[in-house]
Amino acid sequence: MYYMGIDIGSLSCDAVIIDNNNDIIASSVVPTGAQNIEAIRRVKEDVFKIAKIESNDIISIVSTGYGRNRVSERNTAVTEITCHAKGISSIFPETNILVDIGGQDSKAVKINKNGKVVDFAMNDKCAAGTGRFLEAMARALQVDINELSDLDIGAIGNISISSMCTVFAESEVVSLIANGTEISEIVNGLNRSISSRTISLIKRICSDLTDINISMSGGVARNNGVVRALEKILGKNIFVPENPDTIGAYGAALIAKEKYPEKQL
Repeated sequence: MYYMGIDIGSLSCDAVIIDNNNDIIASSVVPTGAQNIEAIRRVKEDVFKIAKIESNDIISIVSTGYGRNRVSERNTAVTEITCHAKGISSIFPETNILVDIGGQDSKAVKINKNGKVVDFAMNDKCAAGTGRFLEAMARALQVDINELSDLDIGAIGNISISSMCTVFAESEVVSLIANGTEISEIVNGLNRSISSRTISLIKRICSDLTDINISMSGGVARNNGVVRALEKILGKNIFVPENPDTIGAYGAALIAKEKYPEKQL
């Protein structure tokens, strides 16, 4: 028996299929684009092909993400905070603070030992420090967004990006480039700015950072530079799963198995 989670975010649409042992047998990530219904169709087609199963082999589906209500065949829709907490706790049970940085928002989530959400804070007012912010910075630097992950290696760290507003930060980056500033230093400054903003979110839900175990999910967790900068500020190692951008979909699949173990679509 198989269970599916679908996470429809602003930048990507992710799907995960698990079996009765909670093992992932297929996952896929496709760009959401302007037509999220089409993205849902494509991601489902991908995972069915990878898993070598048909849609009627799926017992239940849980959707999450900002477009979760667009999945017509869902059994239920669950918030992405709950799904990310569920997914990360299954992989890293020791996690008590989750940092989820997606395409349009950043979240710090406090989790108990059962993987339940205790508290959370999010910056849903602007795109600062999110995937869209990094996309804008990559455009300003004229590099592929995937290159940002290691472009800060070797930087001294003497540049600070004072603005976290995407528009103003982009102008600041353009000015630094015009002044001949090394790209590695600019990227390092961006990573430290994102990390400082993330620390502020964490402190809103946890005043004592001494005994916290932090994990990251979301597409930005693939950016090694951001992870390194956050680790340096915290003085702690951060746990990052192999596929951080599918953690929400994985959590949704786990919830589908728990809530609808035998319901046939």
